[in-house]
Amino acid sequence: MEAILKRRSIRQFTNQPIAQDDLNTLLRAAMMAPTARNCQEWEFVVVRNKETFKKMMHVHPYAKMLEQADCAIIVCGNTQREHAPGYWMADCGAATQNILLAATSLGIGSVWLGVYPNEERMKGLSQLLGLPDYVKPLNIIALGYPAEKKEEVDRFDPAKIHTEKW
Repeated sequence: MEAILKRRSIRQFTNQPIAQDDLNTLLRAAMMAPTARNCQEWEFVVVRNKETFKKMMHVHPYAKMLEQADCAIIVCGNTQREHAPGYWMADCGAATQNILLAATSLGIGSVWLGVYPNEERMKGLSQLLGLPDYVKPLNIIALGYPAEKKEEVDRFDPAKIHTEKW
């Protein structure tokens, strides 16, 4: 619960690099997420090149924090591996959440930048990263050590809970 309660979107980062072991931990956490029929249709593109970040910022208008990020993970769905159309989005969303929570537990800041279902962003990112047609980008996760501190927020709302029926 600690990582869940502390996780916040961080958009300002220090220049401290993320160790490869920690990055591997984040990717391992991603691959521990559940998937429909255990298809594991996720694919990950890890980017650390600052020139690529600049190009990504042109593709995604809300990705300016990449200027300060140490690295980014682009979470993608391999549609050739899904058992039915559309499941890749939920499965890759679960992998994304695991990355965000693992990052928080390691003291690494992160923010989820939505790509899917924006066709322009998907096409631009796919071209930039050389993704095959059957691999669809869901999001970009910017990562780095936080240069900002955000307070915990309690979003629990009993009004959103319905028992047995609406």
